[in-house]
Amino acid sequence: MLQILAWGLVMKVRVVITLKPSVLDPQGKAVKGALENLGFAGIKDVRVGKVVDLDMDVDKDRVADVVSDICGKLLVNPVIETYQWQILEE
Repeated sequence: MLQILAWGLVMKVRVVITLKPSVLDPQGKAVKGALENLGFAGIKDVRVGKVVDLDMDVDKDRVADVVSDICGKLLVNPVIETYQWQILEE
């Protein structure tokens, strides 16, 4: 459900942050081992990432720049991580 603020409509944006394929993922390896210990067979690999949901009051034509700025300054370590984002609700 969207909220309408005094100055506009809140947009929901989801950012998915993952390790680059060349970066080892010790957390993913631990999850894989735990799954195997629980009897889940056939798991070849596990990669663990982060999901960040943002409620934003930003013009739609500026959202890409704002999300890129947020990721570049705070959410993502560009040396080891990549990210993708999408608008969930407008």
